[in-house]
This record gives sequence, C-alpha cells and structure tokens, in this order.
Amino acid sequence: MVNEFKLKQEICEIGRRVYAKGFAAANDGNISCRIDDQRVLCTPTLTSKGFLKPDDICTVDMTGKQIAGRKKRTSEVLLHLEIYKECPEVKAVVHCHPPHATAFSIAGQEIPSCILPEVEVFLGIVPTAVYETPGSQAFADTILPFVKTSKVTVLKNHGTVSWGATLEQAYFWTEILDAYCKMLLLAKQAGGVERITEPKVEELLDLKERFGMGVDPRRITNADLCVNTEFGRGFNGGCGCSHPAIPAEAIASGSLTAGQMDALVQEITNRIMESIK
Repeated sequence: MVNEFKLKQEICEIGRRVYAKGFAAANDGNISCRIDDQRVLCTPTLTSKGFLKPDDICTVDMTGKQIAGRKKRTSEVLLHLEIYKECPEVKAVVHCHPPHATAFSIAGQEIPSCILPEVEVFLGIVPTAVYETPGSQAFADTILPFVKTSKVTVLKNHGTVSWGATLEQAYFWTEILDAYCKMLLLAKQAGGVERITEPKVEELLDLKERFGMGVDPRRITNADLCVNTEFGRGFNGGCGCSHPAIPAEAIASGSLTAGQMDALVQEITNRIMESIK
C-alpha cells in the first residue's frame, strides 16, 4: 500500500533541493508524484518550493480536478498529467527553471550533444518544446512529442520538465542537465567546445545498453547522433585560433581590416583542412 504521507515528505525534500540549487526562484516550479492510476499528488500554487510542508501538498485526479488539499493546486499540473497518461511507468515529474538550461531556450539554442559522456548515457538528446502560455492545456500538450523518447525536455522561454520512476530520479535528470549546460557556457568562454567523435558516441550508447538502460532513441529512429554542432565555434573567441579574436560585428558588417580578412581566410582554411583530416 502506498504511504501518501511519505510521498508528500519526499515532494517537500525535492522542493528544498530545487530551491537550494536556484532552480526555482520565489514560488516558481512545481512537483508531482503519482499515487495510483487515478490520483496524483502535486505542489500548490503561490508557495515556495523551498519551504513546503506535507500539509501543503494537493491531490488531483487525472483530469486535473482537485480532490484534496487545503491550498489550491498548481495550474501547471496539466503538464504533469499528460506525461503520466502517456507513460504509465512514470511516477514523478519535476518542473522548474534551472538557469543554464533555460538560457539555451531563451537564446533559441538546442542543447548540443556528443560532448559529455555522462549526458550521452543518462540523458541522450534533450529536445526543446515549442512555447505556449503556461498553465493552459495547449502548454501541457507541447510535451507530447517527447514523452516516450526523452527523460527531460526544455520548455521554450520557460524552464525544464523531467520525469522518472521516482522523485529523486526525476530531479536528478534536471540537475545533470543544468550542470552540463553550465559547463557548455563556461567552455565556450574558455576557448571553445570540442566534441566526441561519432564512433566514440556509439561506444557510449553500447555501454548504455549493457547497463540495462535501454536502446537509445537515436538508434531506434536512425536519427543524427549529434545536435547543434556549431555551438561554441564562433570567430569571436572559442575557435582555438592563434590570432586575436575578430569582433562578430565586424564580420557581420563586412568592415574587416586587411589583417582581419587574412586571419578570417586562414581560419576558414584551417577548419576545412581539419575536416578533411
């Protein structure tokens, strides 16, 4: 028999972690856990995730109707319910606003892949859902294309949502993703982003299968292994060049000096030669 009070305590603990990590400012974010086929526990609206008490947690049915709780349930529980309906094995959902992962969606950048072994094994491709007004059914529906092939998804100009067999697992996917996005942004500032070769990524996917984590969706759909391969390769730093960085605005406007033009031509030549190698 499910211990509902224990599940409420776990939701409060995950809320504290989300808040402590800076993934949910003020009253941001929401967390849920499935009790059974008909009922879901969820966090209330207008309540900080860092200071939840078991008595704050609401209960809703699979239509989103609140059936228990002294506070009003979060309006975004509809997003959680769509995940539960699509995947009966999912028991927990965490939605929050981790800053580094969210920054990618604000910038219109897909999360790059083929860079960090742990991400290839544990997360795989991280898609970005289209933007819709939070709290609406249309917003909830944006997750549907990705539920069966992902563990975590970035919500355009909003945040992330992750799901798993336990509350801790669902939270961990978000923590891994934001740490990864932070590394990417730091690497871009430090000098550029170098990728793992596709044969080596294939080896990681072999490991994933041997670990009993299933076949990577990229193999099932015969999709590209690597996403957003241009991330971190700008001329304005991050190219590993020996010449000074060329301002992006100079390239865009065509107002390059003779020296900058020579450097640009040399950089293009170097990249072509490296590709041939």
